[in-house]
Order: sequence, then C-alpha cells, then structure tokens
Amino acid sequence: MQEKNLKIDLELCLSSERIAQIVYDVLRVDAEPKRSGVVKVLTVENNVLKGTFTANQARQLRVAINNFFEKADLVLETVQVMGPPVSEKYDYYYE
Repeated sequence: MQEKNLKIDLELCLSSERIAQIVYDVLRVDAEPKRSGVVKVLTVENNVLKGTFTANQARQLRVAINNFFEKADLVLETVQVMGPPVSEKYDYYYE
C-alpha cells in the first residue's frame, strides 16, 4: 500500500459544543469511498470539529474537502431551520 503523502488539517468552529457534536455525528458515518484514496479522521473538541484528510493526490483531497464542507453546510442549514437543540445531550443510542 502506498503511503499517503498529502495531508490537510481543518478546524470548524461552531456556535456551541452541542452543534459541533451534531455535525460530527452526521458526518462521521459517511466513510470516504475506498476508490477515492482519501482517509478522513474526524474528532470534536468543545465547539470545534476537527478533520484530518490524507491522500496521494491533490485532486482527491480537493474533492473530499469540498464534499465535507457541502455536507457540513447542509447539516448547519438544517439545524438553523429546525431551531437550536432542545438539550445539551443526545442519548437515544446510549440507553
């Protein structure tokens, strides 16, 4: 396997820790397709969503980052339309 030689680290500062967690929970389930050659690692710290993207080609990174921001924008638009979260914790899956 060829080593990934290009890397982009990004931080998306959001209005609250809860909003950051919502965006993280939505985006983390979509793994990058194997054929894309991109490895994506997402984490959340306080109100900051952090992402690390690695690939062999700049084009691969550009496409992955573009898709990431399009999806993040859609999630944030949905939160804006639906209104702010009513609680600070979502524990539906953690019963």
